[in-house]
Amino acid sequence: MSQAVADAAKKPATSDPWQQVNDVVIRIATPNGSGSQSANNALMRSIFTMGVPVSSKNLFPSNIQGLPTWFTIRANEHGWQSARNRTDLCIAMNPQTAAEDIAELQPGTMLICRESLKALVKRDDLVVYVVPFNKIVNTVCDETRLRKMVINMIYVGVVAHLLGIEFDEVEKAIHWQFAKKVKAAQLNTQAARAGYDYAVANLEAQTRFVLKRSKAAEGKILLEGNQATALGMVFGGLTFASWYPITPSSSVCEYLTGYMDKFRRDPDGKNTYVILQAEDELAAIGMVLGASWAGARSFTATSGPGISLMAEMAGLSYFAEVPAVVVDVQRMGPSTGLPTRTCQGDISKAYYLSHGDCKHILLMPGNMKECYEFAMESLELAEQFQTIVFLMTDLDLGMNKWLSDNFEYPSKPISRGKVLSAHDLSQNGTFARYKDVDGDGIPYRTVPGTDHPGAAFFTRGTGHTETAAYSEKAEAWQKNIDRLARKFDTAREKVPQPIVKNESGAEIGIIAYGSTDAAVVETRHILEHEHGVKTAYLRLRALPVGKTVQEFCGSYKKILIVEQNRDAQVAGILKSEYPELAPRFTSILHYNGLPIDADTLVAKILPQAGK
Repeated sequence: MSQAVADAAKKPATSDPWQQVNDVVIRIATPNGSGSQSANNALMRSIFTMGVPVSSKNLFPSNIQGLPTWFTIRANEHGWQSARNRTDLCIAMNPQTAAEDIAELQPGTMLICRESLKALVKRDDLVVYVVPFNKIVNTVCDETRLRKMVINMIYVGVVAHLLGIEFDEVEKAIHWQFAKKVKAAQLNTQAARAGYDYAVANLEAQTRFVLKRSKAAEGKILLEGNQATALGMVFGGLTFASWYPITPSSSVCEYLTGYMDKFRRDPDGKNTYVILQAEDELAAIGMVLGASWAGARSFTATSGPGISLMAEMAGLSYFAEVPAVVVDVQRMGPSTGLPTRTCQGDISKAYYLSHGDCKHILLMPGNMKECYEFAMESLELAEQFQTIVFLMTDLDLGMNKWLSDNFEYPSKPISRGKVLSAHDLSQNGTFARYKDVDGDGIPYRTVPGTDHPGAAFFTRGTGHTETAAYSEKAEAWQKNIDRLARKFDTAREKVPQPIVKNESGAEIGIIAYGSTDAAVVETRHILEHEHGVKTAYLRLRALPVGKTVQEFCGSYKKILIVEQNRDAQVAGILKSEYPELAPRFTSILHYNGLPIDADTLVAKILPQAGK
């Protein structure tokens, strides 16, 4: 390392004007399948249990073991959780990528590298810590086959010493990670302790980045969006799920299976639900529609390629008016895309999915709590509007760990919408399945098996009259299509409404949605406090949009629409809704597969503000 950097590293904490307390980005480069995930999660959890807000981004390969993977941990006292385009501490464990990983680091970055890789360090502007991982692991583990799985835990101990993480928290985090494997917990704790002891004895102290106990994460939880979505389905009254595995959505149903197995059984142990793995996405959505038609609350989880295959069934759900929920954990596309990269590229496809003259309700959660709450709400809306509802998350939300407020137990009773019971039919007589009685476009329905002679009807995906009779008459077709459009308009004020933060004196309004929210919130803070640029902000949480969005767009001279796709999909939808406001719209796009970060957004927005 350079003398200037070395001197800075030796300064006591009280005299270092650049010291960053509880604000550090750690990037860990390892081969996939080497056991690093356990080490990374233990490191992250030990920071979290010290009360410091923390989040992660996992960049992993889409195919085989041994390829490079990068895991980034961000600890931040303010609770910022978006990606950063800087690294403060890099841990280089992968020979395949070490040279490139080191070359990308900014001057002054701390680098922990294996002894075998030290020849690759040709820079003198880094704070370098060479650690003999192989020698240390040999003192901890006698079994050769286990060493490659345990060796990563050594850097957990090294980092704990360098950043000031209390080792008691490291030990507790490891035992939490291996709660059901006592011997594994003991062995990994020994490895972390060995790394910690080596660092204490051999590595120079540094005071630039320090982690200290905090209360900023008190009362918070740490989880993935797919996990939160699965919980929402459980509490939303789900009784049927069918799915076909596809990254990054598979863990939604994997988590769901565990929760349902634990919490959804009769006293005699009998399941009160059905979860089926289908042979493909076509079968999965078909099963969901069949179960829902029969009266079950049903959903499937998939990603972009699965959505493509479900187009015909989506049209059937819309036109025959059969409820269904599809969780779309978006990834890169088109085609099969990159299953391990994030994107918001399915918005247009899901919104218009079918053969024409068809629009669907989309819910777009922006955090863990909304993944949970919107999962419940999607089941409600599907039955209330008798249609397919898409819950649009993405890989960043779904498969990365985020800090969240605690979830609340649902307080309102489940609503099945306009379902007529035998008693209702006895009071009112027969009903017309596709008739708009209330003027909101939503007809009444019965569930098969309702014990009343007037309950029966034909469910039709073909042209039909109000009474569900087959018809090819032009007036019957148009009347039905117009009613469906009216039903969609009713949904505008029934779906989750946007979150609006107006700002006095601002000329720029920002619109964003989904996982982009974390970066936008941080971006607005940087713009105002570092560049003097005030912005207003509207976060979309659902489509279709209502009057709130129109009013916001009309209130500011320039509207910046931030999206993680190439084709400005939400901007296109808003332009079709409000063509008179379209000249105010400017798209800010990010679509390289990496989660959007505040630094990138600031750089793109400043020119729009004349800076």
